[in-house]
Amino acid sequence: MARRKKGRDVSGWLVVDKPAGIGSTDVVNKVRWAFEAKKAGHAGTLDPDATGVLVIALGEATKIVSSITDALKAYDFTVKWGTQTTTDDASGEVLETSDARPSREAIEAALPGYVGDIMQTPPAFSAVKVDGRRAYDMAREGETPELQARALYVDELSLDDARGDAADLHLVCGKGGYVRSIARDLGQELGCLGHVTSLRRIWSGPFELDRAVTMERIEELARTEEIDQLLLPVEAGLSDLPVCHVNQIAATKIRNGNAAEVLSTEADFGDLTWAAHQGQAVALGHYRAGQFHPSRVLLT
Repeated sequence: MARRKKGRDVSGWLVVDKPAGIGSTDVVNKVRWAFEAKKAGHAGTLDPDATGVLVIALGEATKIVSSITDALKAYDFTVKWGTQTTTDDASGEVLETSDARPSREAIEAALPGYVGDIMQTPPAFSAVKVDGRRAYDMAREGETPELQARALYVDELSLDDARGDAADLHLVCGKGGYVRSIARDLGQELGCLGHVTSLRRIWSGPFELDRAVTMERIEELARTEEIDQLLLPVEAGLSDLPVCHVNQIAATKIRNGNAAEVLSTEADFGDLTWAAHQGQAVALGHYRAGQFHPSRVLLT
């Protein structure tokens, strides 16, 4: 007889205000324990030293976590000029220093080159795999991983403040972006070197910081009936996508993996969308010629 998977069938989203000094996987494990959940995962990692929005998916929400992972995300970060480190942030060892400092005008003039579709080389200390190994494991062992530049979409990069040795910036980018690489590349282009000293994610897809809960609050309510009140519904993770409204008969067809007629929608042909019956998510899929075609069925 197969062993039953331990844990509760609890589904939804938890927006965590991740503190510095803890890894994203550690947060997921803590949340899974606190909710006694069968399944949990995160929608886009944060560096251990970074803070802010870390979206945790529980239960059925794990089926659509890609809708958040692929969404735009926003960051506020500070770059310190004059030093390049092994990790491109304050936790690394100093590789090189410079006495040069950029003017506000020079910084603002450089920023447009990092907006739009760009190519970005990840930091040596990153989770990118090289020949099956994590780059950060190679770097910790003294090796120099050969990382290839990757495509990245940057929606916005703006300067909030510039003050001598440091600058505060705001970034909105797509999946796979490294803020540390932005700081490194800006420092090199401006001839002054640079690394990240603080990094905070302020929103991720439809989830914003004002909806986030602290680790202290999670620990306070861990394994109590009240903890479920912290969860957002599965539908909250789909609010940035157009919805296809369907009736009960269509919902049953969709849950069986079949295409079905749509009552109403604002989706265009081929759009990624989700089907809803009486406000409840039925599946994630695509809209084509009056029908919803499911790709991930939700059992909420």
